[in-house]
Amino acid sequence: MPSWKPDPTFYPSARMAMEAEPEELAYVAVLNTADDPRPDALCVLDTDPASSTYAQVVGRLDMPGVGDELHHFGWNACSSALCPYAPHPHVERRYLLVPGLRSSRIHVIDTKPDPRAPTLTKVIEADELARRTGYSRPHTSHCGPEGVYMNGLGRPDGDGPGGIFLLDHDSFEPLGQWEVDRGPQHLAYDFWWHLGHDTMLTSEWGTPNMVEDGLNPELLGSYGHQLHVWDLRKRRHVQAIDLGPEQQMVLELRPAHDPRKSYGFVGVVVSTADLSASVWTWFQSNGSWDVRKVIEIPAEPAHADQLPPALKPFGAVPPLVTDIDLTLDDRFLYVSCWGTGELRQYDVSDPFAPVLVGSVRLGGITGRAPHPASGPLSGGPQMVEVSRDGRRVYLTNSLYASWDAQFYPEGLDGWVVKLDADPTGGLSVDPDFFVPFDGERPHQVRLQGGDASSDSYCFP
Repeated sequence: MPSWKPDPTFYPSARMAMEAEPEELAYVAVLNTADDPRPDALCVLDTDPASSTYAQVVGRLDMPGVGDELHHFGWNACSSALCPYAPHPHVERRYLLVPGLRSSRIHVIDTKPDPRAPTLTKVIEADELARRTGYSRPHTSHCGPEGVYMNGLGRPDGDGPGGIFLLDHDSFEPLGQWEVDRGPQHLAYDFWWHLGHDTMLTSEWGTPNMVEDGLNPELLGSYGHQLHVWDLRKRRHVQAIDLGPEQQMVLELRPAHDPRKSYGFVGVVVSTADLSASVWTWFQSNGSWDVRKVIEIPAEPAHADQLPPALKPFGAVPPLVTDIDLTLDDRFLYVSCWGTGELRQYDVSDPFAPVLVGSVRLGGITGRAPHPASGPLSGGPQMVEVSRDGRRVYLTNSLYASWDAQFYPEGLDGWVVKLDADPTGGLSVDPDFFVPFDGERPHQVRLQGGDASSDSYCFP
């Protein structure tokens, strides 16, 4: 029996979402490497400090197949269901859409009636996805006003173009390719939108054939270095913005949460000029869109003996910005430097003049900075998720199995940690929240009831 009231975890505005009760659970995608016969899993973590099982795995759902490489995942519905033109205000935030980046399967997971014991309700196989959309390697999922948006890195043969497809909100059947006119867009990675401006932006990584075996030095210069602007309603390409061929792998997109604002942030993994990483602000200007580099993080010198083979010729550790996240009040931007093992917190009240106000070191290629509950760590801050109120920051340390092996060749022991964020700026490590994963690698985190990167809002 459908409810005639909107889901209580849907909020008209980001401000109202920030006032909600804290999350008590987190869902984490956990992968096993190619030489491990175990399936990947969705794990449930207890995030309630008052609980006797705080910072422990309290639930687990193994996938039916092996070799999925669970990566990014998202909710079936969220606060965008309250937009004036949304046709389904009475859906609920119940299902997680969990794609396998290697297998091209999409798993539909029900988090009710017991959120600690999620169940698998449907699997969309790779051949069905390819037949209906022409895409494979599903990567990112966002709940939109009129359906579940998801993208694929490329075609079933591993080449491009990659792009976006929609899933039905109720049946989760793939509806088809989203683009009506893709223009010059070929590479795909992330996508997000400004609902108040009928605009979508997409970013670029590489085709499956370019990324699945790890970073290919011979392809540096050919990985993604553009943003693409789309008319969200007409589904047509409007503009390509080139950040420069030296800017390689333009990844995570984080638009302002206030629908009146027409700017956002995007992270760039590495510059071939000097191994630095960067964050850029995109913005509307004179009827079109533009970008400006607002953060540059330099590489850190290191002796060749400390470096993996891929980095020995350079004598330095690149920051490798692999994820960013923006608080719901649009004030703080978190930037994960997976290579150097640093999570940075910037005050972006002025989106064109970020100010570094907090930093924590955990792991890193050479630093191996420890956690209070552990010894030296492998990996580094990778996926970052922020609570709705902006007070808690969750980190995981695995990027992508083949890339993990290149940059951490001695092995990567999986972990999830939590940081406490001061509302005026500043970070500290929660010494009681350290979740190790024996032989497994956690990737994305989603928080019960929503988080800083899962919802979009139609009201200021």
